[in-house]
Amino acid sequence: MNEPSWRPPQPAAGYGEPPANARPHAAGHEGESRGHGRDGAGTPPASAAPAASTPGVAAGGGPQGQGGSGGGKRAGRDLRAAVGVGLALGAVIIASLFIYKPVFLGVIAVAVMVGVWELCSRLAERKQIQVPMVPLAIGGAAIVVAGYLRGAAGAWVALGLTVLVVLLWRMAFSPETYLRDATASVFAAFYVPFLATFVALMLAADDGAWRVLTFLVLVVLSDTGAYAVGWRLGRRKLAPRISPGKTLEGLAGAISFAMVGGALCFAFLIEDAVWWQGLLMGLAVAICATLGDLGESMIKRDLGIKDMGTLLPGHGGIMDRLDSLLPTAPVAWLLYLAFTGAG
Repeated sequence: MNEPSWRPPQPAAGYGEPPANARPHAAGHEGESRGHGRDGAGTPPASAAPAASTPGVAAGGGPQGQGGSGGGKRAGRDLRAAVGVGLALGAVIIASLFIYKPVFLGVIAVAVMVGVWELCSRLAERKQIQVPMVPLAIGGAAIVVAGYLRGAAGAWVALGLTVLVVLLWRMAFSPETYLRDATASVFAAFYVPFLATFVALMLAADDGAWRVLTFLVLVVLSDTGAYAVGWRLGRRKLAPRISPGKTLEGLAGAISFAMVGGALCFAFLIEDAVWWQGLLMGLAVAICATLGDLGESMIKRDLGIKDMGTLLPGHGGIMDRLDSLLPTAPVAWLLYLAFTGAG
């Protein structure tokens, strides 16, 4: 999950440095330290050739670089739209979690399918990598459902079958770039649906709604702590070549907020848990969420884009909201398993 900023407004130095004529703004996610349509080095990328029109595989999904700085926006984001969309998403998540679990399972499946579409579209546009989107999206939803109904073993089986179908599907077209496309397909299947399935595994527990809610709250607290502390105190860069806006002080804020929130959530919300386990959960969540954010920053720098999509006003795309959640979910599930059992 991208944070608006992890340090005070200042130009990023070195890799990702903004052009000389760019107006100062708060540095945030990797795309916010560069202009519209620029790559990670601050130079315009070469025009991408149109994606090959192969039937049944991913085609381009629209122009990239949207959401850059504009009038009335801070750090390239429409703050009002971002807050409104965030509140709406929060309401949907909480309502579906506590009213009827299968509805929230459907929310996960839809998010996975949209995330797969965004990722495959960007790969096709920017790298001409043709990932079979239809079987991957359907298989991704099946992985999530299999994990909820059959546990981790069911998720692994569904992942294997999905990869097999995707590879066979791609064999129906030109052999050129098959290995590249197949590798990207396996990566996409693992990165989006399989990692998201660990949220479904948390949900399957008797107190699954509270486990998922705690997991989401801790990721949000990590993001909030990174912004609050980094914006005020951030000086030392965490990973300037990947995301110039992140600082060590922001990371410390993320860890502090998440650990305090974890202790409180484990003390009052999670059955058979104790507060010190929440401290460890908060620490793990903050570290994994930061690494997940940096990981997607690497992907977007390689692709030369700012956001994965434009579906969520003020936020970017679904993948721009999932970047911190996906790699954090399996770690959180394992810690729940170690601390309180399967539930």
